[in-house]
Amino acid sequence: MNASDIPTVERESRGGEPSGETRRARSFFRTLLKTILLVLGIPVLLVILGILFVVGVYWNVVRVSPGGLGTAIKAGERGALVNPFIGTGGVPWVCAYNSPGATLPFGMVRLAPDTASILVDQQCLSAAGYYFGDNKIVGFSHTRLLGADALEGGHFRITPAMESGVESACRKERFARFSHREETAFPGYYAVRLPDEEILVELTATTRVGVHRYTFGGKERPHLLLDVTSSLGDVRTESGTLRILPEAREIEGSVRTFGSFARRYGGLDVYFVARFDRPFADHGVWTGDRFSRDQTEGQGARVGADLCFAWEGTSRVVEARVALSYVSVENARANLEAEAGGAEPFEEVFMAARDAWEDRLARIRVEGGTERERRIFHTALYRAFQMPTTFTDVNGEYRGFDKQVHRAEGFQYYTDFSLWDTFRTVHPLYNLIAREDARDMMVSLVEMASAGGGLPRWPAGCGYTNCMMGTPADMAVTEAYLKGIRDFDVRAAYDRMRHTALVGRPEGSRFSGREGLDWRLKLGYCPSDKMSEAVSKDLEYAYADHSLSLLARELGEEEDAARFEENSRSYRHLWNPETQYFQPRDSQGRFFAEFRPLALSYTDSGRKYTDDYVEGSALQWRWGVPWDPEDLVTLFKSKEYFVNELNAFFEGSRRWVGWWHPGSHYWHGNEPDLHAVYLFNAAGRPDLTQKWVRALLEAKYSDGPVGLDGNDDGGTLSAWYVFSALGFYPIAGTTRYEIGSPLFERAEIDMGALRILEVIVENTGPDNVYVEAVHLNDVPLEEHRFTHDAIRGGGTLRFKMRKQPTGN
Repeated sequence: MNASDIPTVERESRGGEPSGETRRARSFFRTLLKTILLVLGIPVLLVILGILFVVGVYWNVVRVSPGGLGTAIKAGERGALVNPFIGTGGVPWVCAYNSPGATLPFGMVRLAPDTASILVDQQCLSAAGYYFGDNKIVGFSHTRLLGADALEGGHFRITPAMESGVESACRKERFARFSHREETAFPGYYAVRLPDEEILVELTATTRVGVHRYTFGGKERPHLLLDVTSSLGDVRTESGTLRILPEAREIEGSVRTFGSFARRYGGLDVYFVARFDRPFADHGVWTGDRFSRDQTEGQGARVGADLCFAWEGTSRVVEARVALSYVSVENARANLEAEAGGAEPFEEVFMAARDAWEDRLARIRVEGGTERERRIFHTALYRAFQMPTTFTDVNGEYRGFDKQVHRAEGFQYYTDFSLWDTFRTVHPLYNLIAREDARDMMVSLVEMASAGGGLPRWPAGCGYTNCMMGTPADMAVTEAYLKGIRDFDVRAAYDRMRHTALVGRPEGSRFSGREGLDWRLKLGYCPSDKMSEAVSKDLEYAYADHSLSLLARELGEEEDAARFEENSRSYRHLWNPETQYFQPRDSQGRFFAEFRPLALSYTDSGRKYTDDYVEGSALQWRWGVPWDPEDLVTLFKSKEYFVNELNAFFEGSRRWVGWWHPGSHYWHGNEPDLHAVYLFNAAGRPDLTQKWVRALLEAKYSDGPVGLDGNDDGGTLSAWYVFSALGFYPIAGTTRYEIGSPLFERAEIDMGALRILEVIVENTGPDNVYVEAVHLNDVPLEEHRFTHDAIRGGGTLRFKMRKQPTGN
């Protein structure tokens, strides 16, 4: 069919559920704007908002830098290069959602301060529980997601207090003011001084235990308030239970929580045991607004304990160790005994955490670059190892997607995979430098499918969240297997993925699968009159089908491979040669007449122009074929036109990191475009890939609290920086890497099993962004790409850089 033969039709405006970022932004603005508009009017409102934003950013981000608090605890050699405050600030609805708290790699516990804002009902503006612009701390809780715009966690919050006013504090919102000048953090450790209360708070962790140390000043008796039903934001909790065991100096209990994700599968039960190093001088329980002194048990939707401690000699220190489990109180106690139940001091627990992080941060050693670049790099590497979450207890038990207790034999079971994001950068990084972990993650995904029916898209806790769209596990599993991670049941994984891709959602499963699959299989594309988000879904399904074709071929399923490869070209049906965009098309083959490629889903409130695009504009989804960029180039009028349009896409990008509005052009926080800068390679313009990679490394990351240009999504943006700073970038779901522009003079990448990949760069410098020549194992690369097979056993990747593009 020629372009001139394609009929058009006026489209009706259809609603759709907005993204997490959109909902939070709209809710925030509606509340704030309605109140101020009623009182002040529009002109005054605009002036005040502008002043508040500038002053807030200046004081909280520019003038006040954390790290001034000195304690006896010191960071490890590589941990000292990490700034955990990167990505903890910024514009609330597009910030990174990171936290500076204490955790271990993939820790079940993420012990961190929960801060509060004066703007939104004492709640934090960050889904991670900590927002750099806040100046109040409500306490220190043990769980949260990182980088995700989803309110989960905030469990079992401990708040230190002095004796005066404790009972009233049990009945209302409590907080302590703090300053970033008296705050510090590095991998495995966080500390802050609360000046009004004269309390020094220090936190460290094991995998399943949060370890608190509170040093009190003043003359009053110290108290610790443990809120069993605490949560981040306005998340609902219920069925809280606690029991105080004075003789054992313990509290045990549980809660059922209904966070952004947990409520989608019926709630999540969390259990704890807290042990203290001092006997209780006094204790009590609050239930709702009622406080009962000397009571030892409580239950309800709002329940907690107040523990009072007597001074002993000159010591003013109280320690608490809180162990978690998602199976039982008994397992929580076993976790505590195994990881932090002995007499080991706080410093010893921290040193174990420090060593765990030193091992991870040593997986990639870099030389050269600026101090700023090294700090951003090591922080990005640190962030890449924080999610997913360990879900097994020390005895191997975990709660599966069927809500039953299972036992992991020979592997660690993980949950909280932000797969729609992380499959693009984080999992390829694990396949390179954390292969044992990658294997356990693949086993975990297969176990989820066994219990729940299908491989998940965004698994959290013990259930499907069905967040986002597509089947990104297809890419994650395929890539791991193709890169030599074989010790998992790939056949079981393949059978589940094949069923989802060709038959549909498994019967009885809570997994939503591929919405609109029947229409896509019938027509060869996703029709926009039969489903929402049709363009984005089709591109994501096509991506997954390409990966499945590679896996099928590797498994000897040639017929399947051919079918999946054919299905992976479905995006061609949505390419409108008239507009030169992927465009919504109905079941009759008609493109819709009303088309605005710059309309952005975040601001198109009625979804009139963006119902077929997920979290972005048609312009941002124009580049959504990373697995076959050569074919994408052929869809455009000419190679030159492709280059010019792609270059304009980057030219139109916002010039600042963390800008309040992402815009319709390149936005680094929009995952489907993370590969776009590497598309110039396929069009014969690697110089533009090199130019823009360096520009993004410089402009879209910083070493301040804003730090990143959008949600980090479980380390996705951080892992992009790690790869791009090394000079090559993975095309997820395949074995292909694209060449970019390296930052450092030298990098040593530990691939495990005594395999080292060295990256050596000649003529480095801030102006030398262009690659004159690149050799892999002393063989010149004729194209600006290579495959994983070429580095499977390690090797040397050698760059020679220059100031001007080759040929100029």
